[in-house]
Amino acid sequence: MGETDDELLKNFFAEVSEVERENEVQRILSCFKLNAFEYLNLPFDSSPEDVKRQYRKLSLLVHPDKCKHPQAKEAFGALAKAQQLLLEPQEREYLLSQVNAAKEELRSKRKKLLKKDNASKLKSQVDEGKYEQQYEKSDEYQQQLKMKVRELLTEHEWRRRKMQMRISEEEGRLKKDEEETKEMWKKKREHEEQWEGTREKRVSSWRDFMKTGKKAKKGEIRPPKLKTEDPNKSYVQRPVKRG
Repeated sequence: MGETDDELLKNFFAEVSEVERENEVQRILSCFKLNAFEYLNLPFDSSPEDVKRQYRKLSLLVHPDKCKHPQAKEAFGALAKAQQLLLEPQEREYLLSQVNAAKEELRSKRKKLLKKDNASKLKSQVDEGKYEQQYEKSDEYQQQLKMKVRELLTEHEWRRRKMQMRISEEEGRLKKDEEETKEMWKKKREHEEQWEGTREKRVSSWRDFMKTGKKAKKGEIRPPKLKTEDPNKSYVQRPVKRG
């Protein structure tokens, strides 16, 4: 009867030294932050079940209660986050879309190289693609794929952050405009309230002016009237031409 998963894990950890645990902590902490597959040290075609098994194995390896490395807790948390991302359908789909895009770029680049290498091109045509399938399983290709995925994830993250920065700037501008508009209306209301508050005073002043504006105040000296030819008229007569 074969060993169960629990028995296999138990035997595995019995043989693990403290140095190996610390090395694993260092590996996890040096992983590319945007690629959850790297944290769990899994190939891109791993299934959700593969993710769960690998997480269980590595999390026990670097568990703070079992590993003396000062950053074991940080590595343990990174593994938990990686598992969460790979088991979340939307996040997993996004990562795999970047992997597929990376594969397409590498294949396109390789086709251009094969055009210059007639021997490789002929071999690829003869074995009906088996040569390329074998190449994509090689360590060389897997390393290229890993680096290309890093590149695409970095570009996407940069665009996302740049867009977020623009959105934040626009939100800040709109908020500033809103505050300036509120301040303008506040000053306008204060002015209207102040104007309304002095209404009675202004009306009273106008009434006083209407009452006294055309009459001389008591004791006020008026200018003398102009003399005219006709003392009965209060205006200056124009000279009359005589023939």
